[in-house]
Amino acid sequence: MREAEKEATQAAIKQPIEGRRGRRGPRRALTEDQILDAAMDLLDHGGPSAASVRGIAAKVGVAPNAVYTYFPDKAALLKGVVERLLSEVDHTVFTDRDEPWQQRVTSLALELRTRLSAHPGAVSLMLGGPMDGPHALALNERLLEVLADAGLDADDAARAAYLLIVYVFGSMALEVAEVHHTGSLPPEEDRVKNRVVAFSSTPPERFPLSAVTGATMAAYVSTEQYLWGLARVLDGIITSTTKPLPRTNKQ
Repeated sequence: MREAEKEATQAAIKQPIEGRRGRRGPRRALTEDQILDAAMDLLDHGGPSAASVRGIAAKVGVAPNAVYTYFPDKAALLKGVVERLLSEVDHTVFTDRDEPWQQRVTSLALELRTRLSAHPGAVSLMLGGPMDGPHALALNERLLEVLADAGLDADDAARAAYLLIVYVFGSMALEVAEVHHTGSLPPEEDRVKNRVVAFSSTPPERFPLSAVTGATMAAYVSTEQYLWGLARVLDGIITSTTKPLPRTNKQ
């Protein structure tokens, strides 16, 4: 009798567990977009160091090795993040061929600045590997078209496109590097004010020129400075095409 009661008790304990198992639905399907969403969120709120495969996996509720089902390695995952960000770039701002080519490039540069300012944690990824995904290549192709409209031949257009990309991403990398803040960049006005305070402590007896131009240097992170530099780059692109390349010692 006791043996029968024991078996009945074990069956009663086991039954709810089996019932719960029976009610479990199918495992939630995971998509590349969900993984990239998680990566972007971690970049925005924790910076590049937070976007580890382990952290991304935890955010979407899977084991780390499950992420590799969708991306072969971390490099491919980060490349996917770059592609996601570039996919948000509005190409219509610089494809109107009725606009002067300088204005079209300026519109693109401002569009990129806006996108990167919203996701400063991703800026370093732009500089960390080749930009050879479909969206990166499409952006480069459009830029080459604009430069061809400016009268540059294919080789000069390619060199100029590289120069512009270096200017845009380099400028943003320097801006992001000095902001110890997650999420979107703080308002430009606030960042300039903080830099004014910092530069005001420059000792004029040791650095007289820096002390005099402190307010200007404080505004290095402003849109005004960004456009000032871009205009000089664009002027130089046209001027340089009429001059031969400088010789090196090896030539």
